[in-house]
Amino acid sequence: MKVLKLDPTSENVIEIISDIDELMNSLYPQESNQLLSLEELKGNNVYFIGITEEDEILGCGAIVYKNDDEVYGELKRIYVKSKYRGKGLSKVILQELIAHAKNIELPIIRLEAGIRQPEALSLYTKIGFKERAEFGSYQYDPLSVYMELDIRA
Repeated sequence: MKVLKLDPTSENVIEIISDIDELMNSLYPQESNQLLSLEELKGNNVYFIGITEEDEILGCGAIVYKNDDEVYGELKRIYVKSKYRGKGLSKVILQELIAHAKNIELPIIRLEAGIRQPEALSLYTKIGFKERAEFGSYQYDPLSVYMELDIRA
């Protein structure tokens, strides 16, 4: 297995993004989904990685550099294909994204996750993320949990 930067225009990326969209649309109504588009994943402010084995992407994740209410990185598109879950791949993706954030000297990492994803929320908590109020352009949504991790220490 390798962790590498992903090309949002590749067929494998388009496929895994479609998988994520299908899952999120099955869990939440459209207005509660805050999904980063393939076009947005191409942005210069996005670091988008995946864990691959041979030519298959097993999981992926992105961190987006933001500077709205303050400078931070926002985690997006954290996902592991169902047949690879339970093997610690999400943690590997998160650790790589946190390391990248530290390398570019981001002080804080934030995320928005859904209440119907207890495994993800548990992992974020174990890594050290704390719940907080909405941030950036997010508006209150009872189906969302907002979290952040201070990485300055």
